[in-house]
Amino acid sequence: MLYDVIVLGAGPVGENVADRTAAAGLRTAIIESELAGGECSYWACDPSKALLRPALLHAEAARFPGLAVAPLDTAAVLAHRDRMASDWDDSAQVAWLKTAGIDLIRGHARITGPRRVTVGPRTLTARHAVAICTGTRAALLPDLAAVRPWTSREATSARTVPARLAILGGGVVAVEMATAWQALGAQVTAIVREDRLLPRVEPFAAALVADRLRAAGADLRFTTGITHAERTDTLTLTLTDGTHLVADELLLATGRTPRTDDIGLETIGLHPGQWLDTDDTYAVPGTDWLYAVGDVNHRALLTHQGKYQARIAGTLIADRALGRAVDTASWGTHAGTADTVAVPQVVFTDPEIASVGLTSDDAARAGRTVDVVDYDLSRVVGAQQYLPGYRGQARLLIDPHQRTIVGATFAGPGVAELLHSATIAITGQVPIDRLWHAVPPFPTISEVWLRLLETYRDQRSASAPAR
Repeated sequence: MLYDVIVLGAGPVGENVADRTAAAGLRTAIIESELAGGECSYWACDPSKALLRPALLHAEAARFPGLAVAPLDTAAVLAHRDRMASDWDDSAQVAWLKTAGIDLIRGHARITGPRRVTVGPRTLTARHAVAICTGTRAALLPDLAAVRPWTSREATSARTVPARLAILGGGVVAVEMATAWQALGAQVTAIVREDRLLPRVEPFAAALVADRLRAAGADLRFTTGITHAERTDTLTLTLTDGTHLVADELLLATGRTPRTDDIGLETIGLHPGQWLDTDDTYAVPGTDWLYAVGDVNHRALLTHQGKYQARIAGTLIADRALGRAVDTASWGTHAGTADTVAVPQVVFTDPEIASVGLTSDDAARAGRTVDVVDYDLSRVVGAQQYLPGYRGQARLLIDPHQRTIVGATFAGPGVAELLHSATIAITGQVPIDRLWHAVPPFPTISEVWLRLLETYRDQRSASAPAR
């Protein structure tokens, strides 16, 4: 069967590639072995945030004067989670694919040569492009397989609350699931190899999350790991310091691995199971037909960033097929410049962490000179209106030569909605002098932008040489 474009994987990334090519009039097929809508819709973004939103609302309400807060209704929260995951029914996604003019083919896809893909007994050929959008799966530890640990899939779809949940890891999945399940009544113990949570965010933000998890009753154990695990009626874990921990479930939150191990990469000279390198157009070097979009290229393992990549790749595939001009210059229509300059991320913990661009550690590793500007969010009137006793911090990294923002981190309740303004400032390379004209409404948390600018002005005045 002949198509213009064949897409492997019908998650958000694959759907967006296919949407762009089909909208341009290219005959497009998308192949999916599980549910159309992918990991994000059923086992990651949607169900996890459905568990976290009531947990965060409850934590804030419990600290607000005048609100009588009842315990979380666990059954109602889990039912809400089920609705947000469409009850693991992809019929709505299938219907959308049909209205978009995209052919959905169910089954396991394997590349069998240039532009050629098989799905069971069927062979498909692409005139123009094959896009690999197969995403990632949880990285498993073979030594712990016998105790049947949870992965992120079980953590977001569990039907009951374990009395005792051990979590191995200290990254985003670990802290978000610790936040959710502790709020739902589990006794959470986090087993963290590093000496802190969230090693890729600013230390002040990670410390605030650790404080709140402890206040909620979670047990955080740092610089340790699991040396032995045994499951009988319960789980018994032996840690590297020789102590023992009893739990009902163990969540492995130890990273992700690409779903490229059984898609036929060896038939085109690539290694099964590898991350797929691409250029900024998401084309695989050495080919004029193969693209790797989303998590599989390891540029930024976030759904929204994968969808950004998909819009670019899908548009590029269509424009090349139709003989249109292509702009692959930095920030051009067909270049994923934001992947290396302005990747936004929100960690939905108590408190939230919202960040984009560089962190202080990123700048130091790159040898890049930046001015660091900090402000205590509790001093913003809008923050105290949002939550009395508010704790939080904001940080900007500013290029002192260009006088533009290159990194921003906000940590505190409700800060997720501050992030897009920072993303626009970085991608638009808005000069600091122009930002003074962006007036934040009072009294909102966004007034921190004005306070950061004032702090930067005062820092520069204090460091200026005397005349």
